[in-house]
Amino acid sequence: MKIRFYTLVAAMMLFSIGSFAQEDKETDDSVTLNQYGQKVETVELQAEAQNGILSFESKDKKFKFWLDNRVYFDGGVFFDGWGDSDEWSEEFNTYNPIGNGVTIRRARFAVKAKLHKNWYGEIDLDFAGAVTEMKDMYIKYTNDAGDFNIKAGHYKEGFSMETTTTSRYVTFMERSLASKFSPSRHLGFQANYMKERYLLIGGIHFNAQGEYEEVEWGQDANKDDGMDEGYSLTGRAVYRPIIDNEKFVHIGGGFSYRTPKTHLEVPNSYRFSTRSISSINRKKYLDTDDILNVESNTLWNVELAGAYKNIMFQSEYINTDITRTEGLSAVNLNGFYAQAGYLLRGGKYNYNKNEGEFTQVSRGNENGELEVAFRYDFLDLNDEVAGIYGGSADAYTLGLNYYFNTNVKVMLNYSYLNHDRYANGKSKLYVGHDSNGDLTKDWAEVVEPTGEAGDDYGQLQMRIEIDF
Repeated sequence: MKIRFYTLVAAMMLFSIGSFAQEDKETDDSVTLNQYGQKVETVELQAEAQNGILSFESKDKKFKFWLDNRVYFDGGVFFDGWGDSDEWSEEFNTYNPIGNGVTIRRARFAVKAKLHKNWYGEIDLDFAGAVTEMKDMYIKYTNDAGDFNIKAGHYKEGFSMETTTTSRYVTFMERSLASKFSPSRHLGFQANYMKERYLLIGGIHFNAQGEYEEVEWGQDANKDDGMDEGYSLTGRAVYRPIIDNEKFVHIGGGFSYRTPKTHLEVPNSYRFSTRSISSINRKKYLDTDDILNVESNTLWNVELAGAYKNIMFQSEYINTDITRTEGLSAVNLNGFYAQAGYLLRGGKYNYNKNEGEFTQVSRGNENGELEVAFRYDFLDLNDEVAGIYGGSADAYTLGLNYYFNTNVKVMLNYSYLNHDRYANGKSKLYVGHDSNGDLTKDWAEVVEPTGEAGDDYGQLQMRIEIDF
């Protein structure tokens, strides 16, 4: 089945390139017919590698077709926490053993095209984990001035600088713990207005359709119960008081009003859960489980970032308020991160003003660029008043990245994770000892002093990445 799929994708690529060149068949020297027997205009395309990305573009720049693929090969090793106890795991000073391993974190295949100057289309798939997942699938129209566009389809909502930044250019292997609050890809419509000093984004969004289960749950809710799929109103604003070729200051904020979606397994619910900045360790220590009887969810954030030549910083605070029915208390959860980076070989940090985010760094040496970075992040999924105990954690990450060229880099991250006693993964993980000295998954039975319960450990992860 996989061989057939890749063969089909390759055939589609070749057909698309052929369609651009309009080489289907010709009745004479002046008339070209496509495969449907329609007369078409032909445009000659030039093939070239643009920073290693294979591209076909017309001389007048109105038509362009290119591939955008990525492979991330990750590995991780996990280390002891601070404590010591013979009753804990023999391999780790944690309450729950963690397995070392390697994985393909991302295996992305994307086809992108610009048509008739103003129109843009994209198909982006991920094959990591031996499954096919739909990523970006959308159509976009941009005006002639290039300062306004509107798009429709499946893509990331305009919320959070870190989340909207492509994984190619994030500083660390995994986004922060707090990024779990940010909405990712959903169906919808979005408008973007871009100027030198500011960026405005607004959109209406619906279900997610990246995974098979999301689609199936949404379709079943429609078929069996006739449920509306819910909606989200999301906006983001960015102001840049300083911006030039060497430096910038970014001040931003976002807001999203959200009703429950039918792509969730449990109707009228929300659930926040995340792995602890690792795709190797599959445990989700932080998990609210399904928060039921949800009426709406309100998200807001603030962003502060900037760079000067080879120095950068970036930070965000994100807050979520969940309103519930049946007289239940509202739920308030929050998190934040702060990070800084330094390019050691004279490189420069670059900023994409049309998206309000960092983009690919410029190397200071033709043989490569070395970057050192540090991040602190915190996530709190506990609300005692509302009776929600999803756990909290903070993480300290030191990163070392080497950019061989525009397409290949190696990332090395060391992180220390500190989870609290409520981070028991929906009561599936041990968080301490009870009064009998036995391990327990119930935070209410834990006898360890405050600050000592919950899994604490270190992890060393490495990634080899190629973008082509």
